[in-house]
Amino acid sequence: MGLDDKIKNAAENIAGKAKEATGKATDNERLEAEGQADQTKAHAKQAGENVKDAFK
Repeated sequence: MGLDDKIKNAAENIAGKAKEATGKATDNERLEAEGQADQTKAHAKQAGENVKDAFK
């Protein structure tokens, strides 16, 4: 995995956490769910990149 991919995945995960926290603070369930989805997507990308690295 390239450094760029790691940075992008980490940024997406952090953005998802921020969205989730904002949703919780404002009692906005939709925003909270979006944040959780963003985090899940970032974790899936990370796992995919880890599999690629394992086969190199």
